[in-house]
Amino acid sequence: MDTSAYLDAVVERTRTFADWVHGGDATAPVPTCPKWTLADLVDHVGATQRMVAMLVGGRMTEPSEAFAGYVPGPTDSAEWRTWLTDGAAEAKRAFDSVADDTPVWDPSGADAGVPFWSRRLLGEACVHSADAAAAVGTRYDLAPEVAVAAIEDWLDTMTSRGYWENRPAFADAMRGDGQTLHFHTTDAPGEWVVRREPDRVVLEHAHTKADVALRGAGAELLLVISRRRPLAAASTLELQGDRALLDHWIEHMDWVTDD
Repeated sequence: MDTSAYLDAVVERTRTFADWVHGGDATAPVPTCPKWTLADLVDHVGATQRMVAMLVGGRMTEPSEAFAGYVPGPTDSAEWRTWLTDGAAEAKRAFDSVADDTPVWDPSGADAGVPFWSRRLLGEACVHSADAAAAVGTRYDLAPEVAVAAIEDWLDTMTSRGYWENRPAFADAMRGDGQTLHFHTTDAPGEWVVRREPDRVVLEHAHTKADVALRGAGAELLLVISRRRPLAAASTLELQGDRALLDHWIEHMDWVTDD
């Protein structure tokens, strides 16, 4: 998927999210994000899209101005659908106004800029729509190709130099001496090998023997690695190898509370 395709998917996924939450109980808990209410979830999704639109559209190489411009969501849930879809449209316009090599700050540590943010917004939309589905009690579906892109975003961001440097607890937990985890989607092409080294986590796109492997449909794999569904409840996924190593990895995917 390219930047334009990512943003098209963001708009579509946000529209689905908006339909699910529109007119909902703002105080309803979000089971997959225990510290959040439905209003918190809506606020996070819409405000993040607007902040990224400011960063990208403003070609910002320093993020403080965009962070200072955080716009909270409406308190009236009857306004949520319009507010959310407007935010996604605003983000798409911002990306349409730049090229992939336009200098824009991002937290990856790799100066990934515009491509980083386009994929990050898609990952956000996919994972947080799962949160919305859990909160309102509706079924969660995701096209296989979109699920693969969201998994790529999750793994690439988690293994980035910026994440390692800015999350010392994560870095301490992930230090290793070559332990490997293999993730494989079966309904669309997608394979990743994660290797824990003393000073970094290495992500490779490869098919190779690993200490533990988890394979299955992209949507369910995304939900498990993002801690939106317990592995025990993911009956269609196939696990081979060191379960404790996988459990340790998932335990430290801490965006459930920090995102």
